[in-house]
Amino acid sequence: MANPLEPPDGVIFDLDGTLVDTVDARIEGWLEAFAAAGIPATRDQVAPMIGMDGKRLAREVAVAGRRRLEDDDVEAADKAAGEAFNRLNRAPRPLEGVHELIGALDRHGVRWLIATSSRKEQVRASVDALRLEREPEIVDGSHVEHAKPAPDLLLLAAERLGVPPERCWAVGDSTWDMRAAVAAGETAIGVLAGSAVSRLELTEAGASLVVETLAELAARLA
Repeated sequence: MANPLEPPDGVIFDLDGTLVDTVDARIEGWLEAFAAAGIPATRDQVAPMIGMDGKRLAREVAVAGRRRLEDDDVEAADKAAGEAFNRLNRAPRPLEGVHELIGALDRHGVRWLIATSSRKEQVRASVDALRLEREPEIVDGSHVEHAKPAPDLLLLAAERLGVPPERCWAVGDSTWDMRAAVAAGETAIGVLAGSAVSRLELTEAGASLVVETLAELAARLA
């Protein structure tokens, strides 16, 4: 695992809550989908689950509400939450430090990409909101059988970068990002600016470093 005090050879970014301020829309999307399906759910229950594989999230909330979902029901709930998110995510904004950090990575020749558990059709508005100089490479949940907190997505991302996992920073805002990074053998770095969880929760999930904003990581690369 890379030392978080030393520059990595590759950086893997989560999207929602890490690069763009979209976590509230994600939460509301899920609450709307659960309400439509008659599954009891609260904001406090759903918020810490954002970043988890959507199908797993649907199953866990259903079980907590003493509901058993068939595979088709799980797929429908995940799709409904995504559609609600797309409708609610009207004006996503980049989080503080995004452009500083990406600029620093580019200046230092550090390769990076985005790895998100979200469906492909759910990421366009958020990526467009970043207003990047070039189209980023994106690995999404459709590219792997198991999304976060399984390591599959992050391992595929490292492979796409051509960088050994142990030389990658995996930057995210959720406990699921941290757990996936640890399982992949990558350095887990938590960022709080758009997160729905605390510094302690990120640390307990395996974060080697937790920063308030991405600008702090840019400063470490200087």
